[in-house]
Amino acid sequence: MEKLLMKGNEAIAEAAIRAGCLRFYGYPITPQTEVSAYMSKKMPKVGGLFMQAESEIAAINMVYGSAAAGVRAMTSSSSPGISLKAEGISYIAGADLPCVVLNIVRGGPGLGGIQPAQSDYFQATKGLAHGDFQLVVLAPSSIQECVDLTYEAFDIADQYRMPVMLIGDGMLGQMMEPVTFPEEYKGRDLPEKTWATNGTQMKRKHNVVNSLYIEPNELEKLVVERYKKYDYIKETEVKYETENIKDADVVLVAYGTIARIAKSAMQKARNEGIKVGLIRPITLWPFPEKIISETAKKAKSFLAVEMSMGQMVEDVRLAVNGQADVHFYGRTGGVIPTPDEVYNKIIEIAGGAK
Repeated sequence: MEKLLMKGNEAIAEAAIRAGCLRFYGYPITPQTEVSAYMSKKMPKVGGLFMQAESEIAAINMVYGSAAAGVRAMTSSSSPGISLKAEGISYIAGADLPCVVLNIVRGGPGLGGIQPAQSDYFQATKGLAHGDFQLVVLAPSSIQECVDLTYEAFDIADQYRMPVMLIGDGMLGQMMEPVTFPEEYKGRDLPEKTWATNGTQMKRKHNVVNSLYIEPNELEKLVVERYKKYDYIKETEVKYETENIKDADVVLVAYGTIARIAKSAMQKARNEGIKVGLIRPITLWPFPEKIISETAKKAKSFLAVEMSMGQMVEDVRLAVNGQADVHFYGRTGGVIPTPDEVYNKIIEIAGGAK
């Protein structure tokens, strides 16, 4: 299988096209603008449509329309742009429509800066927009995983009729690594989109896509049913990677590119005789709480490492549930932690090198 050297943003765009995305609506913002640029060149060649909308708000509502027609649709942005898309994402969730939203995170709040960050964790997993709903949130840590999870994102969206977010930091969007694309992607066995507003051909009643329900009991029933689906997703779609956790005294928890930095620190500590392991959440929602809870029965301490002031660490604390100490190390504003900084925090927690 041929390997291609690609930038993360462009690899995601290419994977989306190969996964059957035929509608892309975007608006430029650093550090994800290459996604739109790539789509603008490639979409017309595959019979798809690229449109640079007049705003982020317009872009997400265009996604709503295409998704309602049963077409695989996608938008991408970065931090403040995702905030502008939030209302539309809530409408899409409320209408039970599938789509993929990419967030290449930059430092904030406000306009912040253009450097990498992970400070949108709360937004993605807990408070993206109004109402009772969730997104499946996938967090790749390499360019190859960007490709693989882009395919997966479209399948998950279609299987469960819900928006899926692919989240990465600015490093992931801008770095280059060799990747491979499957020659033939089979994917999941997905249900037919009998709900789509794609024309009746005079063979069925009109489909209606809507998120407005005036009758409270009707709306409550729909939301409760949606949460039954979410419970099923929590049982079946959790993804994570572990390393050296069986005998670990200190367990690092990190996602995305920071997990790679944490892994380097873990290896250095292991060389010093300190038993350190790593749990890397791949789904931020649903969060891999069970493996963390099980590991907490044996480990002495956990260390959440993030490019934020501490957001995922709250989910780590909930999963550990008092069974072990939970510590945090983070940098923010676009500052990237170094392996040595994480190693020094490990030494502090472990009480010095053994």
